[in-house]
Amino acid sequence: MNDFSRILTWLPQLLLGARTTIVITILAVGIGLILSLFLALGKMSRIFVINKFCSAYIFFFRGTPLLMQIYFLYFGLPQFHPALTIRSAFVAAMIAYTLNSAAYLAENIRAGIQSIDKGQFEAAKTIGMSGAQTMRLVIIPQAVRRLIPPVGNEFIMMLKDVSLVAIIGLADLTKVTRAISSSSATALVYIPAMIIYLIITALFQFVFNTLEKKYSVYE
Repeated sequence: MNDFSRILTWLPQLLLGARTTIVITILAVGIGLILSLFLALGKMSRIFVINKFCSAYIFFFRGTPLLMQIYFLYFGLPQFHPALTIRSAFVAAMIAYTLNSAAYLAENIRAGIQSIDKGQFEAAKTIGMSGAQTMRLVIIPQAVRRLIPPVGNEFIMMLKDVSLVAIIGLADLTKVTRAISSSSATALVYIPAMIIYLIITALFQFVFNTLEKKYSVYE
């Protein structure tokens, strides 16, 4: 009973940490998804400069550790010039996670678009559609369902990777859990923390599964 009462006293702090984790994850993946569409189309572009820039961006952010990207944005940029200082840990985390997420999602989007039968492009061309119209009205709607599972996986991965924000002092669920564990000299706090992670994961898996069924009409 004593242990249960201790868990209840920890719950408000854990939920505040969970809120930070959820907000960063939703914003980073949401904004990253928009950016990733342009990166994917850029990498598929026949314009040399755009193609190489987008390819280099994706290669860099997929090929370097997220931890180093966070460190560089928060601690490294100010060493180039004080004006580049990001004073808010939340903003620094958001930028790092968004840029990283965009690189991974761009490859998923590119693969999803290229998986559409080429006959769809040719059919759209024969009825007078422009390239932009073909993408917007024909290709992307068909690719949406195929993209939902990888986007869902990226979301869940990002949810857990947000724990890295502790290195710049942001109090997410993992950092709050460690702080409580240290101050109370017990590891019991990890039990409710893991349960909260599982609940969040289950809720968003349900959302993505629902979206996948909704857009199955395009299959």
